[in-house]
Amino acid sequence: MTHIERHGGLSPQEAEGIAVEALSFVAADQDHLGRFLAFSGLGPNTLRDAATEPGFLAGVLEFLMSDETLLLAFTENARIRPTVIAIAHFRLVGSIDDDV
Repeated sequence: MTHIERHGGLSPQEAEGIAVEALSFVAADQDHLGRFLAFSGLGPNTLRDAATEPGFLAGVLEFLMSDETLLLAFTENARIRPTVIAIAHFRLVGSIDDDV
């Protein structure tokens, strides 16, 4: 049983950490980064500003979940189960809704 399973989920900070790690993983490959920018509608010049917006990190995880091959590559690299991405996404989206 993993930490996440024992504690029934992730904290918002843990979810943010996973999303930041996912963004770094995506940004390390120009092809992945280009697809992320197209997916998000962002440009290279607007990425840094967008990263401070609510929902950005959830969008990173949405991008990962939209590409099973990329999702599996990331989760293998991060040594987490693929379902953790959905849990993290849910936590981040819930955090955004809580702020409204």
